Amino acid sequence: MSYVFNPPATPSVPVVGRGERFPIHRVYCVGRNYEEHAKEMGFTGREPPFFFLKPADAIVPVAQGETGTIPYPTLTKSLHHEIELVVAIGTGGRNIKAADAHKHIFGYAVGLDMTRRDLQGEMKKQGRPWDIGKGFDQSGPIGPITPAAQAGDVTKAEIWLQVNGQDRQRTNVSKLIWNIGETIEHLSAAWALAPGDLIFTGTPEGVAAVSSGDTLVGSVAGLGELRVRIG
Repeated sequence: MSYVFNPPATPSVPVVGRGERFPIHRVYCVGRNYEEHAKEMGFTGREPPFFFLKPADAIVPVAQGETGTIPYPTLTKSLHHEIELVVAIGTGGRNIKAADAHKHIFGYAVGLDMTRRDLQGEMKKQGRPWDIGKGFDQSGPIGPITPAAQAGDVTKAEIWLQVNGQDRQRTNVSKLIWNIGETIEHLSAAWALAPGDLIFTGTPEGVAAVSSGDTLVGSVAGLGELRVRIG
């Protein structure tokens, strides 16, 4: 088969302890999935989960022990950090039950859902899509994927983020409004999940702005640290 131009390389993420990389298919994100974060964004209660997507090539893999660099994006004056547990899908499916969701998970990683908050807020006011606030270039730094068998019990893991050595976000994955299995059940009712899908499961409270030159360090217990500098 020939193409009118050479297709780009498949975006991928390194896997802990393996030479093969995890090829990215789609990137799903869950909105407002920790109660205290929902409150700080002006919402309460256990509303049905909702989702948005990032382009696969917005993902920025960062090797363990290294510091990745992302540029301060254009058009915004309010770039916010959102630390998240990321689920990597290894076996696809549709209408997956929460109790069976673990069978479809390849592994887990630490990710950042970087957000142009002012642009997102303006789109909300106008009732327009959030893409410009969430799906911009290099908006998804991520650490290596740890295979599920090596990750421990991520459902009870501490999750945290520091900016320039100061705590910004810190809680436990057990405080997800919709847990991992429930999230996969809802998501797979709307889309057929496929191997290579990444699911950013939501961010806890404490989101705030960062500036050029800031260094972000985040972790989910058992998955190592993700280090990113804002260029």
